[in-house]
Amino acid sequence: MPAVTLQPYTTTFFSAPSLPDDVWDALRSNPCNSNCILPIALKSLAREENPESALPSDQCWIVVQSNGTIDFVVSVTNGDIGEYPIFFFTTHPIHHLTYDFLLPRLIRLAEALRAAVPVERVYSIFAPDVITKMFVEIWHSLTGVQGYKEPYYHAKLTYCTRRSFVNRQMTTFPGLVYELRPAVDSDLEAVASLCYQFAADSEPFVLSHEDALKEAATLVRNKQIWVHGIRLADDVHDEIASIVAFTRNSENVATISKVFTNPAWRRRGCAERLVRRVCKHLLATKQSVALYVAHNNPAATHVYHRVGFQGLADGCAPVEGVDSWLEVGFDRSKVELGHW
Repeated sequence: MPAVTLQPYTTTFFSAPSLPDDVWDALRSNPCNSNCILPIALKSLAREENPESALPSDQCWIVVQSNGTIDFVVSVTNGDIGEYPIFFFTTHPIHHLTYDFLLPRLIRLAEALRAAVPVERVYSIFAPDVITKMFVEIWHSLTGVQGYKEPYYHAKLTYCTRRSFVNRQMTTFPGLVYELRPAVDSDLEAVASLCYQFAADSEPFVLSHEDALKEAATLVRNKQIWVHGIRLADDVHDEIASIVAFTRNSENVATISKVFTNPAWRRRGCAERLVRRVCKHLLATKQSVALYVAHNNPAATHVYHRVGFQGLADGCAPVEGVDSWLEVGFDRSKVELGHW
């Protein structure tokens, strides 16, 4: 007799403390793939359990279950600069996500999302390619809001472990002095300038100078950003050549979320030097470091491959957990753009 297949159903949670243990367990079971959801949920949990902390508002998590299994967790959360995209996490390997499996679950998700938040809040979604493409069509049918054909971001999720990390000796150039270190308060203006330039290359998520300074101050205060100082040997003051930020961190995984080099100091190995140093620092306490690298950024892909991030070598075989992710934005005349 065939097994009974239960219809997928959704549950919406409006606070991190209300998330049940099986949801936390699902997110923790694959912290690399849940790097956009788990760290933010943990941060929200800490805030809500602290009576002196300002409670986050207008946040929710939507869970899809079927046959006693959590299939998806979707987050609607806020950052320090603005509201985040709608982030997706699935417990299933991407190559197992067939059309017949996805369709009923994503329909339920879209209906639950429509009921939970205003349509204008859903300005973009970020998920593995196959999920994003199907959900955009479903959301358009449900709300009439069209997704853009040109994606905001198309990238590969990759990770570096203690075993894959490549601890090469730092390459240096004659006449230059290097200092790789956590950013401090005196770096604030320089870090803000590089945050501003990074965002300027990340349309539509540009920053004002004021917001760039706010972001830099938060990163420095939270000790989530390192800098690559560089100067001529006979000079006293150094410049900040590169920054590396890691802002989505859980118990076992840290996520590098921003890498940027001052155009004046490019082609000197600064990004690779700093990414390697930051990974070494993070892997002292974490099992792995995750990041997204855009498909149209071969230079960055090469840097991360040399540091030890998986699945980035030309012609390499598929690596479990290294998948393509897609962010698609919705008609900006009908939504309110956030920032991440």
